[in-house]
Amino acid sequence: MLDNVVGLLLMVALLVGFGFPSEFAVSYMVPGTALGVLVGDLAFFFLAFRLAKKSGHDAVTAMPLGLDTPSTYGITLFILGPSYLQGLESGLGSLDAAYRTWYIGIWCIVLSGLLKIGLSPLTRWVQRAVPRAGLLGSLAAIALVLISFFPLIEILGHPLPGMLAMVIVLSALVAKIPLPGRTPGTLGALVVAGVVYYGLCSMGASGYAFPETASYEWFPAGWLETWQFDWLAAFPDALPYLPIAFPFAIATIVGGIDCTESAAAAGDEYDTRTVIGVEGVATLIAGLFGGVVQTTPYIGHPAYKAMGGRAAYTLATALLVGSAGLVGYFGWLNAWMPKPAVYPILVFIGLEITAQSFLATPRRHYAAVAMACLPALAFLAMSLPGRMFGDEALLEAGIHLESLSGDGLKHDLQTLSMLSNGFIVTSLLWAWCLAALIDRKLRTAAAVLVVAGVLTMFGIIHSPLSGNRLFLPFGPETFGWDAWGDGITLDPANRRLVVEFVAGYFASAALVFAWSFYPPASVVGEAE
Repeated sequence: MLDNVVGLLLMVALLVGFGFPSEFAVSYMVPGTALGVLVGDLAFFFLAFRLAKKSGHDAVTAMPLGLDTPSTYGITLFILGPSYLQGLESGLGSLDAAYRTWYIGIWCIVLSGLLKIGLSPLTRWVQRAVPRAGLLGSLAAIALVLISFFPLIEILGHPLPGMLAMVIVLSALVAKIPLPGRTPGTLGALVVAGVVYYGLCSMGASGYAFPETASYEWFPAGWLETWQFDWLAAFPDALPYLPIAFPFAIATIVGGIDCTESAAAAGDEYDTRTVIGVEGVATLIAGLFGGVVQTTPYIGHPAYKAMGGRAAYTLATALLVGSAGLVGYFGWLNAWMPKPAVYPILVFIGLEITAQSFLATPRRHYAAVAMACLPALAFLAMSLPGRMFGDEALLEAGIHLESLSGDGLKHDLQTLSMLSNGFIVTSLLWAWCLAALIDRKLRTAAAVLVVAGVLTMFGIIHSPLSGNRLFLPFGPETFGWDAWGDGITLDPANRRLVVEFVAGYFASAALVFAWSFYPPASVVGEAE
């Protein structure tokens, strides 16, 4: 329950960091997102009873489901936030830009849900086609670099309660040291660090203050505007962001397969296609009702089973998270739950996903998983300069990347920017390519490099444009659709950069393909 509440808190906090109106997020985006959790957990609650009846065993534990934490970061940081800023830059007011952002988020989640439903009968094929080093490597990149790192800024921004909470969470959930009375680690961290946080508030400590009194809407109805279907007209705006959204959806399919297999190892044999299909329906419903973050089966079924969990915990999660969003009291949770006390949960989630990514990957592919993290490190390296150049003071002074005097610095920042744009897909392709090389599948590796080059040609990866925008490399702007108001054909200066990236991929593919005709040496010391 706390994991899901923290996911909602994180989504709103990240959006507010872009200047997005929090009232809009709470009233329009949170209810549909919470509804997806409600539907998914209720479905898994009933699936547990069906499995118990079919198997004749009473000790069946329900599959856990909740908000996908990598998607919460990825969709917010790479789709919702940038699209809101893009709306403001195009001259829209704050409210209109918020609506535009909401519509883009709806499209991304609706199509992600349909993708998962469509691929649910093909789950085994997806698992065979793409090596785990690719799919889980890109997930590990997000988990380690974003989910675990960025919360540290908030945690250590209030170090006394933050470090207490982090030590409790890591001790209880990673080191498996039990708290008194078998108190869950997340709850213990919230109670201890929350008391310390508000104790410092009452003493008037610097940097600590009680939340401002605010009124929140009971039973918000704004999210029901989705059924006016105004968001359908926003498809051209959403199209450039789909290459960012779809890898998250595919990653949850692989994660769902892994979670189902771990449940089977613990004695509860659910049908993988049913699990992925139900989760896809939950994501689709969330999107149709205004949700902007997808759901996913959670890692941890064997641990819940060992603790004596059965089906009631999923029912409790469904009721709490669903009612928080639909009834409207999430606004109070958002205001009064101190973030330094709950964000350590995200550090644990990031570490757990990273560890699972290595554990679920053959040992010989560890280097491929590590390589998947490199493009994510580029995003991390660009996050602070990006925020600096977006600051109003620098913009008003006319200071931007092109105005820097050092050509070397400008070149390095441009390279980092291109590496970070679309890094989720880049991480997947790089890890896939290296895993194929390790397995001596040189022609597969060459094909992946060709795909990377083609995607680069249109800005799906390595876009030199701000906001990771797509483009056409050549041609007149006579296509009848102008996605960004300033044309979709790449300008000559950026075209040169893109052409060299594409040439690098194609030349590498040709080299690897030619190499495939050379008799490979035997693999020495290969180990799973």
